[in-house]
Order: sequence, then structure tokens, then C-alpha cells
Amino acid sequence: MKGLLFITHQTKKYDYLQSVEIALKGGCRQIQLRMKDTPVSEVEKVAFQAKRLCDKYNADLYIDDYVEVCLNVEAKGVHLGKLDMSPVRAREILGSRFKIGGTANTFDDIKKLNDERVDYVGLGPFRFTATKKNLSPVIGLEGYRRIIKQCAEHGIKLPIIAVGGITKADIADILAAGLSGIALSSAILDRPDPVKETEIINKIISTAGVMGTSKN
Repeated sequence: MKGLLFITHQTKKYDYLQSVEIALKGGCRQIQLRMKDTPVSEVEKVAFQAKRLCDKYNADLYIDDYVEVCLNVEAKGVHLGKLDMSPVRAREILGSRFKIGGTANTFDDIKKLNDERVDYVGLGPFRFTATKKNLSPVIGLEGYRRIIKQCAEHGIKLPIIAVGGITKADIADILAAGLSGIALSSAILDRPDPVKETEIINKIISTAGVMGTSKN
């Protein structure tokens, strides 16, 4: 995984499915459906609709947390937080056909996830974000640089996506620090024209040498 990953959330203006379509229209081709504290039946209902939208745009859909939903809707993969199912158990259920991502806040987290053979890591938070409860310690740009250096020293080559409170102005520096891509949500949905904002962000990522519309 590299480039732009859009993480859904519900706002006063947009529901989950609308946020998916906004990102897709703007050129994003990696979507994570994140519906915390929602009954699994409702998550699966929205996931099937999101999958149809992603198929229409030739995009990849990842499901946050719900391994069984990922399997049932035949998404690209699942993203697992620290308190979710272990990647090892998820792999037993999903097999090798699906991608598995994991959340990390430290280098030790990444090392553990690498040992558990995840396909990518979401590393954050970059700074404070109001879209996530029980926030881990903020990493910042210097923290990213330090962790990327540690990964290189230990031969860890996992794609690492920056997440948490990232703005458009942060993108170039984050990618220059060695991360594979960025995950955004509010930075897109809170703008007056979120479709246009997604297009602009993809151009910034492309200029930085990472194609945000590429599939991986």
C-alpha cells in the first residue's frame, strides 16, 4: 500500500457511504471503511454498498476491525487496531488472499506486526485528532524519521502509512521522511469542496513521488 488512503467517518453533512463516494470521485483508490461502535450487521450492510462503489472506480476497500465483514464482502483487506483481533488469528481466517494491516505507535509495535506478517502498518497519530478515541502519544515528524530509521536498521520493509491529524501542508515532509503514504479523513471531508480537495491532495502526493491513485 502506498499513496492516499481515505478513512471514512460520518459528519453532520455526509454519511459513511457518501464519504466513500467523495474520495473515489476525487481520485482516491484506497478506502478504509471505519465504523467504530456500530453493530456488525450495519457495518456489513454499508460495506456491501461501499464495495460496489469501489468496484465501479476500480478501487480497493479495506474494512476496519471486522474480519468477518472483510471476508463476506470480499474486500481487499482488513485493518486491525491494537485491541482488535490479532493479525495471526485474522490470517487463519482470511488466508493469503486478503491484505492485513495493523496499527502502530512505536517501533516495537511495528517489529511485532512485522513478526506477525502483516502487509502494511498504519503509524500514528502524527498529531492530535478528534476522530479517534483513546489517542496514543503523538509521534510528530521527528518521531516518524526516527522510527523509519529504526526499521531500516532492522531490515523491516513494510509499507508504513502515516495517520492521525495530517493536513495538506504536512504531506510532502511526511513522505520525505520515508513513509509509504498518508491516511486522511477530516482533512478531506471538512473542506468546502471535498472532491476537489482529494484531487489536489493526490497531485501533491504525485509530485512528492508517490502516486496516490495507484493500486497496491
